Amino acid sequence: MEIDLSGKTALVTGSTQGIGLAIARGLASAGARVGINGRSEESVGAATAELSADLPHADLVAVVADVASEEGAARAVDLLPGIDILVNNLGIFESRPALEISDDEWRRYLEVNVLSGVRLTRELLPGMIERQWGRVLFIASDSAVTVPAEMVHYGTSKTALLGVSRGFAKAASGTGVTVNSVIAGPTHTAGVRDFVYQLVDADLPWEEAQREFMRTHRPQSLLERLIEPEEIANMVTYLSSPLASATTGGAVRVDGGYVDAILP
Repeated sequence: MEIDLSGKTALVTGSTQGIGLAIARGLASAGARVGINGRSEESVGAATAELSADLPHADLVAVVADVASEEGAARAVDLLPGIDILVNNLGIFESRPALEISDDEWRRYLEVNVLSGVRLTRELLPGMIERQWGRVLFIASDSAVTVPAEMVHYGTSKTALLGVSRGFAKAASGTGVTVNSVIAGPTHTAGVRDFVYQLVDADLPWEEAQREFMRTHRPQSLLERLIEPEEIANMVTYLSSPLASATTGGAVRVDGGYVDAILP
């Protein structure tokens, strides 16, 4: 299959590193104009430079904005008009015992992980519906279905995204616009690397630490390894394309078989 996103404009929130950067790379490789989003000029500049070096003909736009705030979301839309593809990737996570999570921290997780995507979708979906074409994706997690004891706040925020994406898909029913969530499994990013070393012996070499983490904390994985960001990006790029025109309202799994269920 050949994925061609020429003439489409995409915004990937939180795309200066990790999964977001890999998704931006995938969409740009397919020919889309891609907004690289982060909170600082430095991080956005570095990510844009990295992608430009790998993809000299890529059409990239720096979108410096904190999309977890109302002002930042509005700024992002102003900086990148005519968005056809919205990938709500921005998210935060960390390990914390459930009984130690404060109200303020719960609010922070819901604001960043859930409301950032809700605001942007609410702003951009009407234009997509008017144009009779668009793609909205929410990057969820296996933690949405199998909520980790050490990250109840994170897991709950990702569970919310499954409902949010289904609801917005209904709002776009019959318009040519699709809305889906992507359930990403344990993925190899810098943040996850730090998280792994919070839970296993910090003196272990990385490959050994990764195996110990998967064996001890994620034994359900059928891959028995962390997923690479590019593997998540491949699915997102496909779902962003005309080829995925009949997939909407879904929770599509790229979890390495981690969720032990036939359906999410």
